[in-house]
Amino acid sequence: MKKAIAALLLLATAAFADDVVKRGSAIKADAKATPLADVLENPESYTKDNVVVEGRIEKVCSQMGCWMQLTPEGAKTGVRVTFKDYGFFVPKDSAGWKARAEGVTTIRTLSKEEADHVEEDGAAKLARNADGTAKEVAFVAAGVELRKK
Repeated sequence: MKKAIAALLLLATAAFADDVVKRGSAIKADAKATPLADVLENPESYTKDNVVVEGRIEKVCSQMGCWMQLTPEGAKTGVRVTFKDYGFFVPKDSAGWKARAEGVTTIRTLSKEEADHVEEDGAAKLARNADGTAKEVAFVAAGVELRKK
């Protein structure tokens, strides 16, 4: 009987573990998330130190899973998340999943060619300058945890 209970517990634990996909550096279980809406509202405040953000994955790079578009609950726009040093990728079928990511916000001006590439890859439309360049607020994650729908 004890062996049967132990086997059931092991199966239940394995099934629960399958619900979370982890990539990159581990995120502390007790790490408090900063609302992604706050990060998007004032990105300059989040460029120096790592923060944990949460949201829904709207889009994923269909070629390799090398970026994801993360949107706060109830919002229409989000942030493109890339992965530190291209050290890991996310599943290409993870659109719609919940995500928790730890990293830093970046703010940079993309060249016209870079902006074209980002849009051609399927990321959100960028607000373009007259010369085709675009300011992008993005997030570089050192680690992510993804949960299926």
